[in-house]
Amino acid sequence: MTPKDLHANVTLDMRGLTCPAPLLGAKRVVNDLANEQILLLISDCPGTRDDLFAWAEQTANQVLKTEAMPDGGTGYYVMKGKGEAHQANVLLDIRGVVCPGPIVEAKKLLNGMNSGEILKLVSNCPGIHSDIVGWTNMTGIKLLETSEIASGEHAFYLQKQ
Repeated sequence: MTPKDLHANVTLDMRGLTCPAPLLGAKRVVNDLANEQILLLISDCPGTRDDLFAWAEQTANQVLKTEAMPDGGTGYYVMKGKGEAHQANVLLDIRGVVCPGPIVEAKKLLNGMNSGEILKLVSNCPGIHSDIVGWTNMTGIKLLETSEIASGEHAFYLQKQ
C-alpha cells in the first residue's frame, strides 16, 4: 500500500481540541478497529504529532502518513497494528547512544537474564541493524524479530539461549 492508496476506515476530526484529547480520541477509535484498518485523525493541536508517534510506537500501531488538511489542521493516517509477536521480559530503549553502545548494554542485560527470556532493544544508531545481526550470529543469542518502528529507529527482540 502506497501513501497515495491510503483509505481511512474511520475519520476522527479533533480540530479545536487541545492535547491530550486528540490522542485519547484516537486511542478509543483504534482500539475498536480490526488489525490493519486505518484511522484518519485530524488535529490542529501542535502537540498531537509527538503524542501520536510516541503512542503508536509503544502500542505496535503505525502512523503511515501525515498531511496538511485543506480546511486546516494535520491529518494523521494511523494503522492498527497486529500487536507484538513476542512479549519482552526486559525493555532497553537506548536511542541516542551510538554503536557499539547498544550491543554493550544489551550484553550486560542479557547476562543477567534467564535462558529463554526476551530483551526488546530499541535503537536509532545508524549501523545497529547489521551490528545486531553479526553479533547474534557470533554469540548464540537468538534474534527473534526485527522491526523499524519509526524512520531510522529499530526494535530487536533478542532471546537468551
